[in-house]
This record gives sequence, structure tokens and C-alpha cells, in this order.
Amino acid sequence: MKTARYIGSGNAVLGIEIGSTRIKAVLIGEGFEPIASGSYAWENSFENGVWTYSLHDVRKGMRNCYADLAADVEKRYGVTITRLKAVGISGMMHGYLPFDENMNQLCEFRTWRNTTTEKAAKELTELFDFNISLRWSIAHLYHAILCGEPHVRNIHTITTVAGYVNRLLGGAHAVGICEASGMFPIEGGGYNRRMLDLFDNLIADKGYSWKTEDILPKVLAAGESSGILTDEGAAFLDVSGRLKGGAILCAPEGDAATGMAATNSVMPRTGNVSAGTSVFSMVVLEKSLERVHRELDVIASPTGAPTAMVHCNNCTNEINAWAELFSQVISMAGTDCPKDRLFELLFTEADKGDKDCGGLTAVNYLSGEPVTAAENGCLLFEREIGSSFTIANFMRTQLYTALAALKYGMDILREENVQIDELFAHGGYFKTEGVGQRILAAAVNAPVSVMKTAGEGGAWGIALLAAYTADSRNLSLGEYLNSVVFSSGEHTTVTPDSDTVKGFEKYMERYMKAVTNARVKP
Repeated sequence: MKTARYIGSGNAVLGIEIGSTRIKAVLIGEGFEPIASGSYAWENSFENGVWTYSLHDVRKGMRNCYADLAADVEKRYGVTITRLKAVGISGMMHGYLPFDENMNQLCEFRTWRNTTTEKAAKELTELFDFNISLRWSIAHLYHAILCGEPHVRNIHTITTVAGYVNRLLGGAHAVGICEASGMFPIEGGGYNRRMLDLFDNLIADKGYSWKTEDILPKVLAAGESSGILTDEGAAFLDVSGRLKGGAILCAPEGDAATGMAATNSVMPRTGNVSAGTSVFSMVVLEKSLERVHRELDVIASPTGAPTAMVHCNNCTNEINAWAELFSQVISMAGTDCPKDRLFELLFTEADKGDKDCGGLTAVNYLSGEPVTAAENGCLLFEREIGSSFTIANFMRTQLYTALAALKYGMDILREENVQIDELFAHGGYFKTEGVGQRILAAAVNAPVSVMKTAGEGGAWGIALLAAYTADSRNLSLGEYLNSVVFSSGEHTTVTPDSDTVKGFEKYMERYMKAVTNARVKP
């Protein structure tokens, strides 16, 4: 079999994404198509006021995920993976992982979900005249400094979860430019010198032995290698010992960059929306924004182009929670419905609901939501007197509220006259054909396309970036994606339905009232 020979020859490329609820591995073939996959389910924990994952679980999850992939390869093709051409690691964006000079972890991994950095982020935004998000690494570092945390004095390096795993595999202390731009602002392919100096001067009286630039990872653009998979790194990943070193390691990236690669949206006026546990949009800009907006991040694309990002902490968590509740009811009735089928039924029914959800409203904030200035989590469901309380409207409400904070941020981009020719969507929200796609088109009032690989998400995206690093064919990333990876252009596009656009706007009026009330502390 051709695919078996391809894998056996060591030419296959591996991408692994460390996501919020799942670590997923995708192996791609000669035509960049996914040929095998593996996964490992996990969840974050809330410990001592911090949303976190243990690095023990990161290591365990990586090994189990790879083992699942290797088993899939053997089952499908009857071959064992012994060598790979290239490997890419992606992870949850940004956050805070500090280490001392011996790579000892200095505090818990503080993920993107934490919103305790509001004071630090606000002060840095004012200092830099540039929006610093609550989840960015520099905001977490400054928060630790403001709180007088003793570990700060011992910092030798800080990185992200993707950067951490990349080092375990044998890579350098480096991250891709998109990931780096969410650690500290970027300018001209590296960290912004003016802002580095401002921050070092701000904390000069603390007497730390380090300078900010020295502890941050090296910045790599798409196509630049972060190193080679060592035999030790291969043994870490594959506990069976069959995998050998030698694969090229691409720049480790966050899920923003992998989403852009997976949706071929790295050129100006294009963008993408990734919707899963969290939801975010990326729009590549033609020019800088006129004003600083606390709701918007300006980061870099994988090639370094300025990109506006709306990142929302909460998306499908409530959809998942209600689906689990319905699953329990089904079990009580003595029957069974596979999860994929249940989601398909619920999404399909939501498509029949009233355009404004019939007077139903929900807020899905499992954690704080910086885009709408909600500092703390808030989960609620409201229905007006006389509302149409049907399963169709209930599920449509959950689908609307999953995108409502994103819509709030995207409306600000429209006020800035940012032009969007087309948005590409990917992630679990779009697995039921057409439903989530139509709702997103109404939310952003722009054409939305979904590729046949939409469900593969970031693991496939980082595999593409790894393949580009191994053999760019002397093309820019945009040219490579357009002419090599996506030359067939297989995707479906929907345009906004005017009635649904109006219905979503009406829903947003109720939603923002609910959010405003939730923000008011007793």
C-alpha cells in the first residue's frame, strides 16, 4: 500500500496540539491529507484560585496521545512508525510557565483561562500604549511581580506549553512568532525594543538579575526550524522505543497560528475563527488599527504580519454540559445515543429555532470573559415571560451565546473599517454541516467558509507548518498554502442571511443586559 510505504520510509509529518480538553495528534501523508490520528482527553483544574494543568499530565498526555496515533497507524496500514520527516508542536496560547536555570518549574502553569492579571495588564497597556491581554505571558509575569511572588527572582526562562514540549523533544528555547507575539509585543520580527526597555525600567528597582529579553524564548518565523528531534526526545514521546530521532522540529506555535495555517488565512483581508473550548478570530490587517482597544489583541501571523485577534475564554463548555445532561436522560430511558450523534441531533434541531431564540438568553462564562469585561465566571439561563421555550430555541440559544462575546469584539473591528473578504471556520463547533457556519456568518455579517478538514483543527495546522519547515519549496507561506496545500480549494461557503443577522442583533441586546447585570457585584 502506498501510504504504508510512505510511513515506513520516514517521510510522514506529525503534528500534535495540546488543546484545552484534548491532546490530538495527526499524521499527514504525501498530499498533506490526514492519514492517521490519536488523542488523549484531559481537563484543566482550578487549584488555589488558578486554572492550571500539571506538567506531569502534559507529559503523560503527550505519550498516551502518541501511543494512540501509533496504534492507529498499525491498525490501518500494518506498519510501525520508526522515523518521521518533521514534527510540529502546538498548544494553548500564551499563559505563564517559568523555570529556573535547571529547568525546575517555579510555579503552577497559569493558562489562558486565568483573569487575575487585570491590574497588571491595564498598567502595561497604559505604559506601552498597546493593548496587553490578561492571558499574555508578560501580564502574568508583571502580576507575579506586583504580588511579590518570590519565584520571580529565580526565573531563568519563561515559555508556553508548546515551547516546553518542544524543548523536551530536543528543540531550542524558542517559539513561533505568532506565539511569541502573545508573550510580549512584536515588532520587525522580534520583540519590541521600546517596550522591552520600558518594562525593564519599570521593574528596575526590584533588582532582578535578568533582563526581559533574556528570559523570553527566541522568536522564529514560519519555516524556521527550532531544532532536531533527539533520540532522547523520541524516547520521551514513544515509550515503546521504536521511534528514532532525526526529524526536523518546526517552530512551536499556539493554536492561533495553527488555525491560520489550517484555514489558509495568512494573507491580508482574510481571517479565521476557531471555535472549541474557547473561541477566537484572527483577521490579517492591511494597516494598523486607529485606536487601542482593550477588547482586541494585535499579534503576529505565522509570517509576522499584524493581525487583529478577538479571543474569548468561553465557547462550547455549556453546549457540552447540556449535551451530557441530555445523555443522562437518554440513559435513564434505557437507551443509548453516541455522543457524535447526540450533538448532530441537537445542532440540527437548533437550526429550526427562532432567529432571535424566541426570548431565551444564556451566559456561558465558566471563567471570566475579558472581551466583555466580566472578571469572574457566570453561568446562567433566562427566559422571558411568554418566551417560546422549545428544545430548538434552547439549543439555538446555546449556539448563539457560544459566539456572542466574539461578535461583540468583531463589531469593534467593523467600527475600525477593517475589511474582511472571507472568514474560514474550523473546530468542533462546525462539525455538524452548515449549522454553526450559518450562525457565525450572521454573527460577523460576512461570508464564512468551512473546509472539509475543519474538524482536524490545530493538530493538522501545525503538521502543515512542520511540512513547510521541512520543504518550503522556496515559497512564502502564503504561496505554499495556496498553490501546494489548498490548490483544490475544497470548501463550502455561506453568506449571511439577513433575517438571522437581525435575529442575532436582537439576541445580543438581551445578552449584553444579562452580562451587564452579572458584572454588577452585590
